[in-house]
Amino acid sequence: MAEKARILIVDDDPIVADSLAEFLGREGYHVATAGDGGEALDLLDKAKLATGKQGAGPFALVVTDINMPRCDGMELIREVRKHHPSVAVIVVTGFGKIESAVEAIKLGAVDYLTKPVVDDELRIAVSKAIQQHTLLAENQSLRNQLIERFGMGNIVGADYRMQKMYELIEAVAESKTTVLIDGESGTGKSMVAHAIHTRSPRHTGPFVTFSCGAIPETLLESELFGHAKGAFTGADQDKPGKCLAADGGTLFIDEINSATPMLQLKLLRVLQEKQFEPVGSNSTISVDVRFVLATNEPLAGLVEAGKFREDLYYRINVVNIKLPALRDRLADIPLLVERFLVKYGKETGKDRTISEDALVALGRYRWPGNVRELENVIERAVVLTRHPVIGVDDLPETVQNAQKGVALPSRGDASSFGNGQGLIVPCLEDGWTPTPLSHALEEPEKQILVAALAANDWNRQATAKQLDINRTTLYKKIKQYGLDQPA
Repeated sequence: MAEKARILIVDDDPIVADSLAEFLGREGYHVATAGDGGEALDLLDKAKLATGKQGAGPFALVVTDINMPRCDGMELIREVRKHHPSVAVIVVTGFGKIESAVEAIKLGAVDYLTKPVVDDELRIAVSKAIQQHTLLAENQSLRNQLIERFGMGNIVGADYRMQKMYELIEAVAESKTTVLIDGESGTGKSMVAHAIHTRSPRHTGPFVTFSCGAIPETLLESELFGHAKGAFTGADQDKPGKCLAADGGTLFIDEINSATPMLQLKLLRVLQEKQFEPVGSNSTISVDVRFVLATNEPLAGLVEAGKFREDLYYRINVVNIKLPALRDRLADIPLLVERFLVKYGKETGKDRTISEDALVALGRYRWPGNVRELENVIERAVVLTRHPVIGVDDLPETVQNAQKGVALPSRGDASSFGNGQGLIVPCLEDGWTPTPLSHALEEPEKQILVAALAANDWNRQATAKQLDINRTTLYKKIKQYGLDQPA
């Protein structure tokens, strides 16, 4: 039999707290008590870190009074929702006013009982609250698995092009081969470069970044290769450049399309011979550097126009990784949004979710700034939104006023993930009806379930344990997705 959940009783009357604790203890729950909200928050924080022993670990439910010293019940609900979002809250109070009940429910309490509490009412309320806690915990576990399954470090995407990119990163990381990353601004080229470095034998060495587009042309060579004292006005001492700083590691050169002709010539030599001279110096320096370069403009066109050296282009275009624009992989928006909600929720202490209407609005926008723009939109919404759920009105006007839409895969379109069969389909102008973006998460979840079932020879109990969900939830999802054991 599974171990019963942990419950925290919060009441400044020790007689009431002990009475509730005794009853719930007889029901088989592990119970602790606190005299006010402040003490309760301390216990919640400590319990979150506790693991291993029977009866230890995070609380599933808080049963709290309202009128208490230091931190009352309403403030406790706010803090629990902010810092312990999967913990359910039941309010039990002797002041049974409709207004306080409504406020408690708005703040996130799952039930509201008045003293003296009837045993059956408390038993039923606790059972329902524990079920809610279990669902929230399982949903969070599945969301984390989705991000882990369809991501690589800080890069997230279930689109078939992203999956192929992950495979290419893994394949090229072990070598010293020069890599060229091709993608629009904001698509995450620097994260791809970092992923290559962290998976390479050089991961203990330095990862140095250098952006050609962020530095004045007159300083490009000096910044990359360093300079000798007296090389130019203001050079009052020797200065090592980025190339030397990356010795033994990886040098990521961004916006290589902005490199000057002289920088291109010097870079060609470094790539071929692993040697260079600092500006104003005759001394040759040898380095062991792995080069990863990126461009936000197709280099082949620049070569044809005579703006980029052809020999350098062929030298750096050994392995080419193309990053798709966000508008070409809009079905990844739910995964990206989930990642950013978690990230900025931790930074701000605000636990936020997003409405389906808001997700649809995000899917209709064309995202000229790509993933970086989406991240900024979510960060802004988390910071400014006062409600737990981010709605359409919390999005920038540019997103709200987007005129075009897209259709995501529907429930039955299971084949659209991973095989390149047209994941994103233009809708409004071509007569398509937009499908809610939340459905985009269903196929990745289905893939996780199928993989886990296959790995456990369709043993449902073992599969449920591996996925950290109960068997009932697994059975429901098997039925939902129509998963049948292969003959």
